[in-house]
Amino acid sequence: MAKDIFHDPVKLALQKDGWIITHDPYRLRYGVADIYIYLAAEEAIANKPL
Repeated sequence: MAKDIFHDPVKLALQKDGWIITHDPYRLRYGVADIYIYLAAEEAIANKPL
């Protein structure tokens, strides 16, 4: 899967905002087909102020 020009800036912005990139890209198998999701990320809630 080719990455476009927005991939690295988006990834960097998410990381600076406290997100953890879990998969780059995230591959799903659906039957015999592979589906790729751009990025998988989770937000570190413990680091965010209330």
